[in-house]
Amino acid sequence: MTRPRRTWQEELAIIDRTMKAISGVTDPEELVEVYWTNVGEMIEIGDYVAVSRRNVEPPYYIVTRSSRFAEYFNPWTQRDRLPRLTGGLLGEIAYANAPVLIDDLPARLRHDDPGHFYLEGFQSLVALPHYDYGESVNVTVLLLPHESSIEKSMIPMLHWQSGLFGRGTQNLVLRNQLADALAALDRELQVVGQIQRSLLPSKLPTIPGIDLAAHYVTSARAGGDYYDFFPLDGGAWGVFIADVSGHGTPAAVIMAITHALAHGRPGAHTPPGALLTYLNEQLARTYTRNGAFVTAFYAVLDPVAHTLAYATAGHNPPRLARAGRVLSLGEGAGLPLGLIADEAYVESKVSLESRDLLLLYTDGITEAMAPQTGTDTARELFGVERLDKLLLECEGRSAAESVECIRTAVAAFTVNGPPKDDQTLIAMRQA
Repeated sequence: MTRPRRTWQEELAIIDRTMKAISGVTDPEELVEVYWTNVGEMIEIGDYVAVSRRNVEPPYYIVTRSSRFAEYFNPWTQRDRLPRLTGGLLGEIAYANAPVLIDDLPARLRHDDPGHFYLEGFQSLVALPHYDYGESVNVTVLLLPHESSIEKSMIPMLHWQSGLFGRGTQNLVLRNQLADALAALDRELQVVGQIQRSLLPSKLPTIPGIDLAAHYVTSARAGGDYYDFFPLDGGAWGVFIADVSGHGTPAAVIMAITHALAHGRPGAHTPPGALLTYLNEQLARTYTRNGAFVTAFYAVLDPVAHTLAYATAGHNPPRLARAGRVLSLGEGAGLPLGLIADEAYVESKVSLESRDLLLLYTDGITEAMAPQTGTDTARELFGVERLDKLLLECEGRSAAESVECIRTAVAAFTVNGPPKDDQTLIAMRQA
């Protein structure tokens, strides 16, 4: 520490090189090594000891680093192998909550001092605390032999730099902990998503006279959109589509509950209003008291009679493309499921004609947003009109081709941006 100071240009170059080196470091221990190696070019640091009282009950402290350690231990991953002490000069320094300078160390150090091994043989020390909410949870102690001294005017700057570096190191530790926690959470959400998607039909049913196709994508790992098919007596089929309020795991849980309820009561699938009434009562009384709700559309398709009987619970009205025009199947819509336990759902019926195209969808389709342009805060929605126009353009196409046409149009409209909401499409083309 007695060597002459470098010029300010030389010190600036060292600091700049150090900042560049640590800017890409993610391991806190590597950060410490890079920092002190570079700073050592400006300030000769031969001997040192560092103590920590983070997560340690007073009056104890841990010796995390020392130039006299015979074996290196990583303070973050091998903390249990580090010396745990109490009292003595290092104890005073650890709990001082202030910088400490001692110029007469031999006179202050007792032979029975717990830190005698780390402090013996030095004339003076400079202890620089690293604060966390005003408490010096870590302290770096620079040790000087008899023939060395430190320029006192440098100590304020050393304290500043050491404190900022300690805060940066702790922030890096917290950043890594957060990254690990987020990675673990993401793994859990992937499993939730896999379970949720396993509740959807593994394959579409074969319905005589009906060409069928579906598309499903979630905006998160797991979603709240749900569709299903129920085989009924006489060759009829129940067709169900629903959208749980919200996104992600909470919506996926309600979706799974809705699936379990819909499959758990045989004989409740006809007439259409019966299933919606049953689901609504169960959800409202037990599962959606926190404000969640489910929009749903349920229809009974009779491929022999070419009829579709249906009931709606606040869901987007399906679109029926027929002979150059689009009809909306939204008559008699009731409240979404889960809001009021005694809601009644009215049944409606429509006859299906040759080449009719029926589209069931969730609002992730019509509410898909175009990218924001300029300073405009309002963003254009894909909308029902654009969807109806596509349906008319799909005349003569198969159900799968119609679904792909709509999916491609939505992707182009959003410039292939990730969906902000779950998106589901079910297309049924009458022969």
